[in-house]
Amino acid sequence: MIKISPSVLTADFLELAASLKELEAAGADMLHLDVMDGIFVPNISFGLPVIRSIKKHTSLPLDVHLMIDRPHRYIKEFAEVSDWLGFHYEAGSPVAETLKEIKGFGVKSCLTIKPKTDPREIFPYLELADMILVMSVEPGFGGQTFMPSALEKLRILKAESIKRGLDIELEIDGGINGQTARLAVDAGATVLVVGSYLFNAQNMQETVKELKSIDD
Repeated sequence: MIKISPSVLTADFLELAASLKELEAAGADMLHLDVMDGIFVPNISFGLPVIRSIKKHTSLPLDVHLMIDRPHRYIKEFAEVSDWLGFHYEAGSPVAETLKEIKGFGVKSCLTIKPKTDPREIFPYLELADMILVMSVEPGFGGQTFMPSALEKLRILKAESIKRGLDIELEIDGGINGQTARLAVDAGATVLVVGSYLFNAQNMQETVKELKSIDD
């Protein structure tokens, strides 16, 4: 079944405790937390203190997405609060070593690619990653329009994973709604990061159910 990872960045932070409970009841599988430094991406979001607080108030696994420059400098600290920990292929860290370090802390590793990156560039690292995150918008801001070019990236990564006999989660983030979610799942996505479409929904539980049933 498709996994749903709600993007906390689009939540109302003053109502976050209530939203966390609602997401748990709705059947979300994990929480997607975007950490932005204003350098690798133009926006600034939140860091370790906020994530530690969220971890205390939810039973959902934390899917932490580092949109920061040279993320290898902070792997130990973020691994302590993450269940899944991802960083960008393009962010200036030694990719293989960083993936190994994440896994060494007992955390599942995720390698992320931006919209302009050819997925074939990360083929050498597939055996080291538990999940690949394909960005379907330019990273840094929520509410953007889905980029259809992400679908071919998913197809390429899925085909290569099958060829190698790898059981890798394929996650997609950006512009996900009822229509684009179906396209992404058909292309190979197994984890959907959902922001505005979920948090602006009148019925969060029905929206999660709708998205998770796409591949039924």
